[in-house]
Amino acid sequence: MQWTKQSEQTVYGNRWFTVNLADVELPNGRHLDHFLIRMRPVAVATVVNDANEVLLLWRHRFITDSWGWELAAGVVEDGEEIAYAAAREMEEETGWRPGPLRHLMSVEPSNGLTDARHHIYWSDEGTYIGHPEDDFESDRREWVPLKLVPDMVARGEVPAANMAAALLLLHHLRLGQDAR
Repeated sequence: MQWTKQSEQTVYGNRWFTVNLADVELPNGRHLDHFLIRMRPVAVATVVNDANEVLLLWRHRFITDSWGWELAAGVVEDGEEIAYAAAREMEEETGWRPGPLRHLMSVEPSNGLTDARHHIYWSDEGTYIGHPEDDFESDRREWVPLKLVPDMVARGEVPAANMAAALLLLHHLRLGQDAR
């Protein structure tokens, strides 16, 4: 069953996102108004070290008034390569510069409401370059053993679905059979 967008107009916009109203036709011919949010791509990065620890940020999200573990992330600037943006965000938010980045996954965290795409990268090496420029983004930054990730997700300590998916995939890739 496919919905068909007949038209779309911007209701509000800024440099981060636009809120649009679409006229959508359902397969039975009925029309409905559907709000959607158009967003810039988001680049995400982390490092997993030789001890199978992942670099995470402990931060508060005021929108949901929740604390949780996250990976460094931010919007991709105009004309910026996504992998470059991921490395930049990691350096700004953690003080660590990742080695060569590998694409882990791209996800659509809320595709019933927004066209946001989060592109997640990781490296198995990193260099500490100093205190993070954007230290206001998190309460602390820590190396967390990957073996703890499934229980952290189950306890709700990784509330963002994109972060939980990425951490669980890294857990699988790095620990695989060893995790059982």
